[in-house]
Amino acid sequence: MFTGIVQAIGVVLRAGPGSFEVSLPVSLEGSLAVGGSIAVDGVCLTARSVQRDSFAADISSETAARTTLGSMRVGSAANLELAVSVNRALDGHWVLGHVDAVGKVSGLFREKEGWSLIVSFPPKFARYVAEKGSVAVDGVSLTPFAVTGDSFHCALIPETYEATAFHERRAGDSVNLEFDILAKYVERMIAHVSKH
Repeated sequence: MFTGIVQAIGVVLRAGPGSFEVSLPVSLEGSLAVGGSIAVDGVCLTARSVQRDSFAADISSETAARTTLGSMRVGSAANLELAVSVNRALDGHWVLGHVDAVGKVSGLFREKEGWSLIVSFPPKFARYVAEKGSVAVDGVSLTPFAVTGDSFHCALIPETYEATAFHERRAGDSVNLEFDILAKYVERMIAHVSKH
C-alpha cells in the first residue's frame, strides 16, 4: 500500500526481460529490505536484492506488458515510494501499485503558478476518472480536472514537478495510471446488487 507521495527519484541501472535494477538515492538508503515493497513509477515491486545504493526486482511478463516498466531504458528516471508504514503520514490517497492502464502525456506546459499536465487514457476507463477525485500518474497522487472521455488535466505545483520525474517527461511519453480504488469497489458492489 502506498500514498502517491513520491519520496525520491531513482535511475534505472538495468532493464531487460525479468531483470530490473534501480538506484536508491541517499534518502532511501537503509530503508528497503529484501522482500520489501517499493513502487517504481507507480508499479508495486518486491525487492529481490538490495545493495546500499540500489535494488533489483523481478518483473513478470504480465507487468512488463501492462505497464511502462517493460519499455524503460537504462538511465530513465523513476518515481520511488516505499510501502506505507505506521509512522508515516497518510498524505495523497490510497494507491495499491496495481496499474490499470498506460496513458500518454498529451501536454506538459508551464503556467504562472506551476505546471499543467494533460494525460490521455483508454476511453473504457472514463468511468473511474472523477473531477476533483484522485488518480495516480506514474505513482504520483494527482487531482484531475477538465475531464473528458479520454483525457484529464492536473495542476502540478513546483514542488511536485521538481521532486518527481515529471520534470523529465515530455509530450508523447507513456505513463502508468492507477484509478481510485474506491471507485472500483463501488462499481463492483453496485454490479453485485443489481444482479440480485
